[in-house]
Amino acid sequence: MNYLHIVANIPDWAAYLAAALVLFGASLTLLGTWGLVRMKRFYDRVHTPTLGATLGAGGILLAAILYFSILQGKPFLFPVLIAVFMTLTTPVTLIALVRAALYRDRTEGTKNIPRDD
Repeated sequence: MNYLHIVANIPDWAAYLAAALVLFGASLTLLGTWGLVRMKRFYDRVHTPTLGATLGAGGILLAAILYFSILQGKPFLFPVLIAVFMTLTTPVTLIALVRAALYRDRTEGTKNIPRDD
């Protein structure tokens, strides 16, 4: 099957909406990456890429759902699994990294670490 023929059958509104969602998701991911570079401490750095990755991937996955659902003529929900796994694993990874860093900093007696409030 000719790939260019398939792409030509996508309505313009769907192509523009999918492109906007991809641009939105990529912008959020870029913003999270910029926050990673800009922040100085580990505890500040770990938060921004987590939000950027989760929300940015959400926008890109919504674009994939829209585009391929229209392309195939039936609901394409495979990216929902990716979104679920990203939503579950990214915060868990964040918590594990922060707890390991807190343990290390407390055993080494490092100053200026977050308190247990």
